[in-house]
Amino acid sequence: MSVDRSTDGESSPASTKVDEEKALAETTTNALPNVAVGESTEIFGQFSVWRELANCGVELRGVEPVPESERTDTRYLNVGTWLGASMLNLLPLTTGIVGTLDYGMSLRDCFLVIFFFSFTTAIPPCYMMTISPRTGLRQMVQARYSFGYYPNSVPLLLNMCSVMGFTMISAVVGGQCLVAVSDNSLSTNSGIAIIAIISMILTIAGYKIMHVFLRYAWIPSIVSIIIAVGVGGKHLKQQAAVEPVTAQTVITFASLIAGYMIPFAGTLGDYVVYMPPNAPRLRIFLYAWLGICIPSVTLMTLGAAIGATVSVTPSWSDAYNLNSIGGVMSAMLQPAGGFGKFVTLILALSVISNTAPSVYSLSLNFQVLAPGLYRIPRIIHVIISTGILIGVGIGAAEKFINSLESFLGVISYWSAGFVGIQLVEWLVFRHRDPATYDQSIWNDKSLLPSGIPALISLILPFAIVVPSMDQVWYVGPIAAKTGDLGFEFALVITPFIYYPLRKLEMKYFRNGRL
Repeated sequence: MSVDRSTDGESSPASTKVDEEKALAETTTNALPNVAVGESTEIFGQFSVWRELANCGVELRGVEPVPESERTDTRYLNVGTWLGASMLNLLPLTTGIVGTLDYGMSLRDCFLVIFFFSFTTAIPPCYMMTISPRTGLRQMVQARYSFGYYPNSVPLLLNMCSVMGFTMISAVVGGQCLVAVSDNSLSTNSGIAIIAIISMILTIAGYKIMHVFLRYAWIPSIVSIIIAVGVGGKHLKQQAAVEPVTAQTVITFASLIAGYMIPFAGTLGDYVVYMPPNAPRLRIFLYAWLGICIPSVTLMTLGAAIGATVSVTPSWSDAYNLNSIGGVMSAMLQPAGGFGKFVTLILALSVISNTAPSVYSLSLNFQVLAPGLYRIPRIIHVIISTGILIGVGIGAAEKFINSLESFLGVISYWSAGFVGIQLVEWLVFRHRDPATYDQSIWNDKSLLPSGIPALISLILPFAIVVPSMDQVWYVGPIAAKTGDLGFEFALVITPFIYYPLRKLEMKYFRNGRL
């Protein structure tokens, strides 16, 4: 920056003021290493409370792009421990139990579907995760480079519903465990609130501190699960008799598994955005893929075993009817007495390793949702997200299993189309070049794409997706004959619509520009 000088060689009053303001800005930025240079810094950076939080390691940066100079996190194994801890809790049990208890499948058939479709459908979101260290963009900010400024609100809202739904399920399960530990002296509503508030405290800390917590959080979780299986495992061999599985049932349950895995595409990039551009992509992919799949497959299979046992084990059936999964886990540990209650408490708190990262991504999504929201610190959005979580979780606790089936099934459809659009944009139009994601235009609606091709491509396939749905509340004519194929249609059809529309936009409306 040029500075005007007076004729006698001294700085003019105006230039002195400019220099003082520049020095103050530099000092503030240095004191707040986790805050992006932007309006949120200018508004809140002068308050001592924010400086103190930053000095304690709390992440104050929001959705603003992370410059290359700040992408220095080389603890790549954290990707695996973060996701492993996030999945190593009671949430996957709820998906597995649906296969045997609700769909009437055998444990063997459930395991085969869980194993194959989990490892397969987790590949796209884990691959997309490897892009974020190269661009420095949060996952749903990166989506603006295909969906544009305003149309991006559509997948953003859907992603927020997905994240909130999974978080709600985890909070309900954790709350039910707390109720079981208290011998029903604590209400489910209070249990949900306790889980949500603890998650909020951890989420406020942000990226660095959450990584430290999740690096070790999986240890007590896996020990507790092993103890639970060891104490109550003798009942797991008492499997209910089932009819031979049909292809339609297999396809529908596979869609449920896809609905569990594919929505990670909207959040995984948030957890690696501070890693350097030259981070080993294969290692990050493998850490993410194995970190998600190994605990998920293991616990979904355990859930399927529990589901096949509940109907023929009266004590478990009563506990399940009273407190769902939380009640069953408490019943499994009942022979261990007081120690069993302690282990149940650990299992209840294990869901925090899932709810905290989810609220983290949800708070970031809020910042992108509407113009100007990114100026409000992420911490404020965390508090708002927690309030929503408590309210929605309490309202959904009464019809938990039905809500789970409907929710996990429906979200797979939009997320499959979203994945197809993002991969075509990255692989075909941008030729895997991170430089084409210009950080300087992330919030400029005039320079970003219009988003119309992406929005049309996301919506139009639902003309065939809807008849292919097989849900509790609706079974389409195609699904009635084949099983739920909505996920497959959304994933396959969307790219073929997006490619020609995006080409037309670039040629006729953007002068060849991306």
